[in-house]
Amino acid sequence: MNWLETLRTGAGAIVSHRLRSILTVLGILIGIAAVILTVGLGEGAQAKVNSAIQALGTNLLVVSPGSTTTGAVRGGLGSSNTLTLTDANALQSHLDAPDVAAVAPTAQRTMSMTARSASWTAPVVGTTTSYLGVRNRQLAEGSFFSSSDVSNQNQVAVLGPTTATNLFGFADPVGQTVNINGVPFRVSGVMTSAGSSSSTNQDDMAVVPVTTAQNQLFGGSTRNSVSSIFLEATNKDTLSAAYQEANSLLLGTHQITNPTQADFTITTQSSILSTATSVDKTLTVLLAGIAAISLLVGGIGVMNIMLVSVTERVREIGLRKALGATPGVIRAQFLVEASILGVAGGVGGVVLGVIGAEVIPQVTSNAVSISVLATVGAVIVAAGIGVVFGVYPASRAARLSPIDALRSE
Repeated sequence: MNWLETLRTGAGAIVSHRLRSILTVLGILIGIAAVILTVGLGEGAQAKVNSAIQALGTNLLVVSPGSTTTGAVRGGLGSSNTLTLTDANALQSHLDAPDVAAVAPTAQRTMSMTARSASWTAPVVGTTTSYLGVRNRQLAEGSFFSSSDVSNQNQVAVLGPTTATNLFGFADPVGQTVNINGVPFRVSGVMTSAGSSSSTNQDDMAVVPVTTAQNQLFGGSTRNSVSSIFLEATNKDTLSAAYQEANSLLLGTHQITNPTQADFTITTQSSILSTATSVDKTLTVLLAGIAAISLLVGGIGVMNIMLVSVTERVREIGLRKALGATPGVIRAQFLVEASILGVAGGVGGVVLGVIGAEVIPQVTSNAVSISVLATVGAVIVAAGIGVVFGVYPASRAARLSPIDALRSE
């Protein structure tokens, strides 16, 4: 019997037991679909994180309040109030920080806003005129506030597109008035969309002069502190120098002699990206492990069904051996049947995975990026599972004695 006849015989045996074959491949099908979607979700999330981090700005350094260690107490990053506008002004010194091109301090609170009959709650960001350039944001309409607005504590606001839509609908918000926490602000402009990450929606915010925010909106004992200071290095080659200059300058202004006791943390885009990538990879490995368990269960299902098939076809095997079929031919036939089941499960899993990749983004906000390498690899793995878990049933069939097989009931 040649390979074509063996393939035809194996396919015929599978077709003659359609329901059982379909149920057998379900385990592999689900496992392959899970692998494809897991890898796709991981790559989609990675692309989204990369885009969000790149959207933060170029050549960016972020100074956050809070120390990794303060005395015997470990502080939470971003939870302290150790940065002020004085620090931001000091970092603008071309003498002490020549590789820092621009500085944008931000102080942020979430507040209620009203305009006409609409109300909305969103973050209010107090900052300076450098914000647009440092954060790589653009205006869709209107203008940003000026330096005189900052120095005079003028009540002027620039809205994110989501905030503008929720407050003004389809009307033009520029020139209109929005009340933030009861204080009237004139809307001078609307920013373009910058997207959102899992934790931050950059489109849903109102940006106001930092002095206005601190003195007319925030209040309290911490009103003079800032949430973060964004620094733009002169170019990508001076990021390290800008980091060192900012670190030394802030240690000096905070009168800290031991760098390990710093009450602030400076991060770069690459470190943020590295952290986000590490988290994504951990989740992907975890989900891939779960998918691998599904494949293992599917493989065991193939072996179980093949053993049942061998038991049911003992007399057929005995008759074929009596007519001259060698153990190798019998073994090949059952291996082919197991391989067909594996490939069928793999192809079905690919189809289900592609369908899931189209449906998931419609239902959730998660992007799915189908990987060709992962898809081809999944089909190969599925075929391999069929072969591996078909070896034992095929060997058992090949070892049957033709006389004992023909005598069996």
